[in-house]
Amino acid sequence: MLIALSIKNFAIISGLSVHFESGMTTLTGETGAGKSIIIDALSLLTGGRGSVEYLRAGADKAVLEGLFSWSKTAEFAALCEELGIEQDDELTIQRELFRSGKSVCRVNGHLITITNLKRLGAFLVDIQGQTEHQDLLQPEKHLGMLDALADPAWKQDLADYQRAYEEYRELEKKYRQKKAHEQDFAQRLDMLKFQIDEIENAHLVEGEEEQLSEERDRLANFQKIADAFAELQQFLSGENAVLDLVGQGMKTIDGIQQYDSHYQSIYEELSTAYYALEDALSQVDTQVDQLQMDPGRLEEIEGRLELIRQLERKYGATISEVLAYYQKISTEFADSRFLESTNEELGELLDTKKAAVLKIGNVLADDRHAGALVLAERLKSELTGLYMGNIQFEVRFAPAPEGIASYGLEQAEFYIATNVGEGLKPLAKVASGGELSRVLLALKTIFSKQQVETSIVFDEVDSGVSGRVAQGIANKIYAIGLASQVLCITHLPQVAAMADQQYLITKQASRGRTETTLTLLSGKRRVHEIARMLAGDTITELTEEHAQELLALAEKTKQKMIQQAK
Repeated sequence: MLIALSIKNFAIISGLSVHFESGMTTLTGETGAGKSIIIDALSLLTGGRGSVEYLRAGADKAVLEGLFSWSKTAEFAALCEELGIEQDDELTIQRELFRSGKSVCRVNGHLITITNLKRLGAFLVDIQGQTEHQDLLQPEKHLGMLDALADPAWKQDLADYQRAYEEYRELEKKYRQKKAHEQDFAQRLDMLKFQIDEIENAHLVEGEEEQLSEERDRLANFQKIADAFAELQQFLSGENAVLDLVGQGMKTIDGIQQYDSHYQSIYEELSTAYYALEDALSQVDTQVDQLQMDPGRLEEIEGRLELIRQLERKYGATISEVLAYYQKISTEFADSRFLESTNEELGELLDTKKAAVLKIGNVLADDRHAGALVLAERLKSELTGLYMGNIQFEVRFAPAPEGIASYGLEQAEFYIATNVGEGLKPLAKVASGGELSRVLLALKTIFSKQQVETSIVFDEVDSGVSGRVAQGIANKIYAIGLASQVLCITHLPQVAAMADQQYLITKQASRGRTETTLTLLSGKRRVHEIARMLAGDTITELTEEHAQELLALAEKTKQKMIQQAK
């Protein structure tokens, strides 16, 4: 649920903050006051496309903030965990649009991409408006609408079909590529085999290059090292050796150390130096004993290092990179060897994959045909309350033009007859704007029972209707609001009167700038706004009485619907 919305320097809004409640909220006001700007801001907060045109004139950036209650679905929690977003009772989304075109998004203070913000937004807000009207007019969207009714078994069949379809298409692609490029394919296999053998035969080991380089340096400088150790031995243990001199010094100071603590300290320092030198001499002797000049080993090391350098010139800058490349081409070679089977074998496997797609595709088709009957029944029931009780509705299926498509084996289209005695025709060709609004609202009512959504936004979906139809739409939107939070932009007084909360959006010019304000209406102010929606600029006592009556009737209707919902 949307709890609060803050807008700064966005279009004609310099600054606006509003809190929302559960149930049904309407936004009313004259055309051009900025009602749709509120919806635009909410759309951007949930991953919509931004533009510098949204920035208020003279501002360097626009800032949008929304506070939402947590969407209580396992899928949403899993997505937040994937994105590293701390899970709490509430979710804060902030989006900044800069004059440079840059856009910065944060969720609970965590930076996030627009793509991931859109993934999150799908769980938080469902905006219904003119775009959804257009979806109804596009038959290619109808199958997706039907799938919105899917129960767990149907969803699983759809997932199984899509997985089988992807496997089939991937194998088909490789099969065609193989047949079209037999020679190139064989040459690629030969090259991969050569590279794999070359790296395998080298038996590379991580870190060996550094070890070999050290050993080579020791062998290449054998004489220099031997001379240095010989000189060091003479210095430490030869005639007038430093070790003997330090030992004599120890004996000298030993005779007087008992007379002063400082003398004792000198003795201890000499003693430490003596034993350190003695230890150093031991290590030197050990190294001298181990010194061996092996020209054969030096030549062997040089050859090994040259082999490593050759492989690094070909396959990577280090042994680690060469081994990583080896893993990569080994995987490719294994996959390619699979395709090295005869065309006949691959063709048989392709037929098997296709049969699997057709099998699950037929199961999915059965799901959809059964779902279409349910949809028709539910839609007729919902439209009866919208004064389209004589409607006939049917989902018609036809084979997919491709035979096998990513969406299934069949395509679907909604057919409708709005009057008695008329034949069913495509929805896109016979429905008026008002009828489309009612069909969309009925579908939303049906689908809202299947989905868990924080907020449902209706952006003037009640356009093109009036009278009792308007009241039917108002009742339907309120019914949705009993289960979900509903925000509705409307010009219909019947819809505004049914709202639990009504906000008035106004636009005024002040100091050469346009300012949009939003006010929560109650009491006389709400009666006055309903009267304006009924009569326009000329508001009389009779109009206000009509507005009061409309609000009173709406309250009775709401109480009745609440009792029925229980």
